[in-house]
Amino acid sequence: MEEQSPPPAPDLRRTAVRDGLAVGVATAAYGISFGALSVAAGLDVWQTCFLSLVMFTGGSQFALVGVLASGGVAAGGSAIATAALLGIRNVVYGMRMKPVVDTDGPIRRVAAAWVTIDESTAVALAQTEGRSARIGFWVTGVVIFAGWNLTTLLGALIGDALGDTRAWGLDAAAAAAFLGLLWPRLKRFQAGAVAVGAALVATVTMPVLMPGLPVLVAAVVAFVVGWFDLFSRRRAS
Repeated sequence: MEEQSPPPAPDLRRTAVRDGLAVGVATAAYGISFGALSVAAGLDVWQTCFLSLVMFTGGSQFALVGVLASGGVAAGGSAIATAALLGIRNVVYGMRMKPVVDTDGPIRRVAAAWVTIDESTAVALAQTEGRSARIGFWVTGVVIFAGWNLTTLLGALIGDALGDTRAWGLDAAAAAAFLGLLWPRLKRFQAGAVAVGAALVATVTMPVLMPGLPVLVAAVVAFVVGWFDLFSRRRAS
């Protein structure tokens, strides 16, 4: 059988654009949930929109409002620390994407750093050609950035119009949304073991520590287990 040749570059680029648009639109839709949950956690509409504009990383944003929802303003420090821990992965993405993305000039470098997130990195790395990888990265990042901020505003307005969001159960929805983001990542044995161990530590420390701190203590446990690769070693032996 004759081996098929790869598609020409224009086809690869159209594929990158299509992938970027599909992922971008689907991801941006979750901004409605964040906007409503942020208002439920006690932030107003403009604070919520500012958070999406400046932070712009969904996992960290959900973590921040989740801790604030459970502990209020007093848990602000813990909420920021928790969000920062989750945001560290974006630094790793930046190092991986630097040779892929064209970042000539300071404006383009700042823009690339702003839109370096899970989805833009994933779409770029899924492409098989350098130019299409850059196209996929920029299309995904720009579409999500614009869409996420628009849907955040919409969600915040909806949440604000509902009044007492606790009557609708939204005070517990932030934790559920964050669990939904985490669940698909628990496919490996070690990841599941770390999640269970961290959850147990957080549950035990919750009655004695202020809101937000149990999450940080659990994060330390997860870091130690991951650093020494404990469960993978035991399973291999």
